[in-house]
Amino acid sequence: MVAKVATISDHSPDIADMERIFKAQRAAYRAHPMPSAEERISTIKRMKNAIIRHEDALVEAVNRDFGSRCPTETRFVELVSLVEVIKYHVKNVRKWMKPEKRSMPVNMRPAKAKVIRQPLGVVGIIVPWNYPYFLALDAAIAALTAGNRVMIKMSEFTPHSADAMKAMLAEIYPEEQVAVITGEADVGIAFTKLPFDHLIFTGSTNVGKHVMAAAAENLTPVTLELGGKSPVIIHESFPMKEAAERISWGKCINAGQTCVAPDYILVHRSQKDEFARVFSEVVSNWYPTKLNNEDYTSVVNERQLNRLKSYLKDAEEKGAKVVPINPAREDFSTSGKMPMTMVFDTTSDMLIEQNEIFGPLLMVRTYDNLEEAVHYVNDRPRPLALYYFDYDQARVDYVMTHTHAGGGCVNDTLTHVAVEDVPFGGIGPSGMGHYHGYEGFLTFSKSKGIVQKGKINPTKLLFPPWNRRIHKMVLKMAFKPD
Repeated sequence: MVAKVATISDHSPDIADMERIFKAQRAAYRAHPMPSAEERISTIKRMKNAIIRHEDALVEAVNRDFGSRCPTETRFVELVSLVEVIKYHVKNVRKWMKPEKRSMPVNMRPAKAKVIRQPLGVVGIIVPWNYPYFLALDAAIAALTAGNRVMIKMSEFTPHSADAMKAMLAEIYPEEQVAVITGEADVGIAFTKLPFDHLIFTGSTNVGKHVMAAAAENLTPVTLELGGKSPVIIHESFPMKEAAERISWGKCINAGQTCVAPDYILVHRSQKDEFARVFSEVVSNWYPTKLNNEDYTSVVNERQLNRLKSYLKDAEEKGAKVVPINPAREDFSTSGKMPMTMVFDTTSDMLIEQNEIFGPLLMVRTYDNLEEAVHYVNDRPRPLALYYFDYDQARVDYVMTHTHAGGGCVNDTLTHVAVEDVPFGGIGPSGMGHYHGYEGFLTFSKSKGIVQKGKINPTKLLFPPWNRRIHKMVLKMAFKPD
């Protein structure tokens, strides 16, 4: 039985058009369910060339949405990364598509077994506002490499980026292959209710629950890339300036508006003041001013800015120490920007401890020994990323095998997301499922097991009536103890 597309609102032209596109994509998939490797390579190569042609328009659009976002930063963390992802998929798609031979039990030979990877059909991608291009197209590339049709719902909070994306993709793909859907929250809700063959959502844990519930109505499998509070543990032996630089790089990109940005620091009690001093020096050196500095990104909108301000107000009222890094003593009261701010002495009743920060605030906590730091992380919901700084391999192995996180880095932050050859995905409250690289190809494919027999049929020996001599012999051999 084929699931019907539920009409959410007959009077909404956006939703009606979205439903029409879904039906067109499903029909196109049925007409051509197994694109060749050459077709898939051609499809994703077109995207690479389009990104290069539209580079300036894409950068300007996201800058308008944020109010101020460093153009070079956008080029590196979104566009350059996507070009590298495309190169990787072009290089590997033929290998991934090859049927995989599997072994057969002795009593079933000479039959053969194999696994083939088939496209699922129509894949839905729900994109957040923080990295509108990378988080839309990285998933789309994996889905297209797997041979699927793709519908992308862009965030209503980045309308200029959505329009730029729509214009770029409409130039190179028919809408029955790739389509960009724009619109407000009602369109997004309707999008989650379409009977996709797979749905991937990147965003907050709370919204992820609603997406999963909507998808369950159609038994649509989901990949959820959520967030959480990603910790950094600094071992006391690690050079503090080196740690501060690598942490600052990961925290300051996009003003901390990154799902895998460091959320809180665990530093040895004896080094708290040293970390605060060195981290402040590094950030001040990189961003001596911020108000009119295009290198430093704004908070995306007033709603998010007020959320972050409420965290600081709540923390201060409950006894936390708030230390903004503002070397030029600029006034941010009428700006969309917020200085990088360290928060000390937080407690569990504070909003900043209860929620993912997703902005330029950084909690700093202390520990007395490494086991205590590991227990602190494990006592909390599993994060999307964990970062550990230490050159001792035994301690590295201990931390990485005794904590759970979606992924992470040793002696760095964020860079694991840009490595296409490793899977990316959360665990528990930080998400479920994986994509990137081969894991993305598998996520958006159906791995179908096939057994093929020739003219010789050994199973014939086991045909009824049961309890013949051959049956007794086979059972005796099967249950022979070691």
